[in-house]
Order: sequence, then structure tokens, then C-alpha cells
Amino acid sequence: MDIQSKLTEIVDKILPEIIELRHTIHRNPELSGEEFRTAALIRNTLQFTDIELQEPYLKTDVVGILKGAGPGKCVGLRADMDALPLQELNDLPYKSEINGQMHACGHDGHTAMLLGAALALNELRDELKGTVKFIFQPGEEVTALGKELVEAGVLENPKPDAVFAVHGTNLIPLNKILSKPGPIMAACGFLRIELKGVGGHGSRPQDCKDPILAGCRIVEGLQSIVSRIVSPQDSAVVSICHFEGGNNCNVIPESVVIEGTVRFLRDEVGICIKDAIQRMVKAICEANDVKYDLTYDETYIVTSNAADCVDTAMGVAAEYLGQDSWIDMPYASMGGEDFGFYLKKCPGAMCFLGQGTELPGLHNPKFNFNDESIRAGIMFLCGTALKTLDHE
Repeated sequence: MDIQSKLTEIVDKILPEIIELRHTIHRNPELSGEEFRTAALIRNTLQFTDIELQEPYLKTDVVGILKGAGPGKCVGLRADMDALPLQELNDLPYKSEINGQMHACGHDGHTAMLLGAALALNELRDELKGTVKFIFQPGEEVTALGKELVEAGVLENPKPDAVFAVHGTNLIPLNKILSKPGPIMAACGFLRIELKGVGGHGSRPQDCKDPILAGCRIVEGLQSIVSRIVSPQDSAVVSICHFEGGNNCNVIPESVVIEGTVRFLRDEVGICIKDAIQRMVKAICEANDVKYDLTYDETYIVTSNAADCVDTAMGVAAEYLGQDSWIDMPYASMGGEDFGFYLKKCPGAMCFLGQGTELPGLHNPKFNFNDESIRAGIMFLCGTALKTLDHE
């Protein structure tokens, strides 16, 4: 029996256990950097395998190393574990038991699929040549702890020859794989502007320095960056998502808070946007005699796939999931992903796994990772590992 046939038997055998683990993780969501129970579940699941579990690089990460029977390359497989601060609206037997927290981005599914891949490849250890590094990463959402994990040395000793990650999406049919070479997800920055004026009675605006008026002009001005400053040939986003000020219909407030996000695919565009934000905020505040405090953090870099690793993924999709399972991604997503920090250190590829287009989208309070995609995800992760280690 060839190694792919053996893998298929193993995955079919462990699939019910992996689905149940996914439900357990979904029921117990944990926010970025707080994934202690999730990490404990992973360690308990892998403790009786031949996978060497390392001490955490941060606090809640779990990194395991599986050494094959013979020498060879090293491949890294990564999954994120954290949930979102969102109230779940699903009516499920395993719905979130934590008020205001849920797995709305599918990281419960990512973790379960990597656990499945770890258990399956462990069963094939005697036939492996080389090393598989399993990386269960905390804090992908907003905090981008992947950057800290890479800086702490997670991709060293041994350094992978290639790294792969899979992310669920409802934008393509069930069990299809979507990806492309080059930039696949955007760099992402977050801005916060606090405006400080002089409040007073709404009937006497001449006695005030109105931060709401200044804030509205800032919001309007920032919308012109993409349309009038960034080249139409470049992809960019500037979105203001939070505007807060005042609490009474006839009182001009002392302060206003504005928050938003910036996305781009080229570093030069990011520099252009940052400079434009600083110029506009300064000029508008001076014109309105309002003080300001501006913070701007670029949390995520561009996630850019290596062409040869995408070729590997494409071949695995065809061989392990079917000839029609691959979809060429037509353009990069403007979403952010800290897997970009892995790809800056090592060649690799991020791919998207279809959840079915009838499902709610990511970050939706009714999103639920599709259990019917877990088998395909495990097979795909194992296949990319085997191909990278030169197993046919």
C-alpha cells in the first residue's frame, strides 16, 4: 500500500475524534494571548505520540517536532488558535460557553485540522524522511503574535525548507483550495486619533473649539487618500470604523476618538498613506484650533507566497483532493494575516480551504467552521508535508 493510501485510512479513522476536538475548542473560545485551555488540549492530545513538544516560546503557543525514521528536509505547518470578541448567535449543541467570545474566524477548525495532520503523520513516522514542525500559534487576530513567535525563534532549530498554512473561507465551494503566488494578503495598519477641543453649550459654538467638526473633516479628508493620492493602479484601503464623541444633543464635547484601518500591498503605498494621514490630521486640526494625538501602527506585513510552494500546493490539491479542487486566486485579499512574518523568514504558501458559499462570512456572529471540510484540510496539510519531504 502506498503512503497516500495509508494516509487516507488513518485520516478516515481519526476524523470523528478530530471533529469532536473542534467542537470542544469552539465551545471554549479564548482571545489572543489567552489560549491556555486550547494549548492544554493540544498538548494532552499529542502527549502519547512521537512528537516532541517544546517549551512555549511565548505563553500559549504549542510547537511539536516529529522526526522521521530517516534524514531529510524540514517542513513547517502552522495553525492559529485564538477567537474573537464577538457574541455567538448560532444555536449549536457546542456553541460558545463564553459570553462575548466566539470562533468567528474558523481558528477552531484550523487547530483541529493541524491536530489531525499531526496524529496522521505520527502514524506514518517510520516512513518519513525528514522533520515536520507543527506550530499552533496564539494571537493572530489584531495582536499579530506570529511576529513575536518568529522573532523568538520558532522557525529555527531546525529551520523549515517550506512552511504552509490553511485558512477557511466561504468565498469558494466546499473543499476547494484557493491560492496564488506572490502577494496574497495585505499589509495592515491601525490608526487612532484623539481630538481635544473646548466643550460648551451647543447654543454658543463660538465659545468652543469643536472636535466633532474637526473629526468629520478628518474622516472626509482621509477618504480622499485612496481616490486622489494613491495611484489607481495600486490596491489600498483606508476605512474609519469607529467615531466616538459627545453624549448629549446640546453639549459640544471636549474630545473625540477616531479609529480605523489601512491596507496595502506595496510598502511604498503604505509610506504614502501614512504620510498623507499625518499631513491631513495636522492641517485640519490646526485649521480648527483643535489639539490631537495620532498613533499609527502597522501590525501586519504583506503575506506573499513563494511560487514553487504554490506549485507544490497545487499538485497536492489535484492528487489528494481531486483534479478540479484547485482555484487560481484572481487577486490578493485586503485582509491581514501574520503568516506573512513566517513567509518573510522561510519560503512557503498560505492557501484557503472552501467552506461552502452558502455559509455566513468570516467574523460574522453566525459563522461556524464546516465540519465537512476538515477531512480535506487534514489531507491537504499532510500532502504538502509529504511532498516537501519528497515523498511520492
